[in-house]
Amino acid sequence: MTIKEYSFDLPEHLIAQTPVDRRGNDRLLVLNKQTGTILDEQMIHFASYLEEGSVLVINNSKVRKARVFAVSDTGSRVEFLFLEENLDHSWNVMVTKTKKQHVGKHYTFSNAEKSYSRTGWITKENPDGTRTICFDQVLDETFFMQLGHVPLPPYIKREDSFADESRYQTVYARKEGSVAAPTAGLHFTEEILASIRSKGCTIVPVTLHVGPGTFLPVRTEHLEDHHMHYESYEIEKESARIINAAKAEGRKIVATGTTSVRTLESAFNEETGLLASGPGRTNLFIRPPYTFKMVDQLLTNFHTPESTLLVLVSTFAGKEHIDQAYRHAVSQSYRFFSYGDAMFIC
Repeated sequence: MTIKEYSFDLPEHLIAQTPVDRRGNDRLLVLNKQTGTILDEQMIHFASYLEEGSVLVINNSKVRKARVFAVSDTGSRVEFLFLEENLDHSWNVMVTKTKKQHVGKHYTFSNAEKSYSRTGWITKENPDGTRTICFDQVLDETFFMQLGHVPLPPYIKREDSFADESRYQTVYARKEGSVAAPTAGLHFTEEILASIRSKGCTIVPVTLHVGPGTFLPVRTEHLEDHHMHYESYEIEKESARIINAAKAEGRKIVATGTTSVRTLESAFNEETGLLASGPGRTNLFIRPPYTFKMVDQLLTNFHTPESTLLVLVSTFAGKEHIDQAYRHAVSQSYRFFSYGDAMFIC
């Protein structure tokens, strides 16, 4: 299949530039993946669509203020997106004006008002277009708190604000490391989570730190030619135990977002037929004719055209059903992408 088959027309005004006034007050499109039936709902009623005994899997990764500006040794202003720290405390980064950022080039990262400054230099040009940068001292989270910006996606045509520091973060975010939010989880409030537990469902965390594998566009014509970047994940033993027990008993596993889907499907052990606990790395690209092993239902956002995320949900629900649901969402003026509305595929 070609990536062009996963395109659709989207009026620009439906791309959400800000979250709704109050977290959780989003619309919810409910899609039955067996029949294609569509219902228009509200996120506050999400729990009513869950079966008692279901396990809701959430991604508790926390968004780092990973977008940082610097001045190069030639005096130009350069934007960095800090992806991942290496064992030697260097960092892999995406950087603007990439072809000009070569090995040995130095940069000053500073905030004069806060009297904070660090110096870094590029040590490696990686095959995937990223760079590796070292610093005069080991970076900690202070660096990002002092200098960083919330890494809003490029289709949000504004600068990040103070409000984004909380709204572009799930209420259950715990483990720092993502450079983009696991956006399906942005819809949850403590009240909605409580209603899910009251329904007799269990909420279980896993961790996948969102990186380029999730958000980079597909640049190849054919799906099989696209290779995703690796992303790190971790599943605690107790989470794996709960999920495996539910699966064995025929209870539904409900993934919150595509990152939770990819974590669960990547950690499935073909030999044992069980979800494995522990850390891992995945570049799993879910596309037809993939067979899902762990996930039964999915809460997700509306995704960008020609993206790996749209391919994933189309594989999960059936392309015809997703095409129909997206046409309905456009006709009913649902809000799209990171700060947009939600879809529950059941």
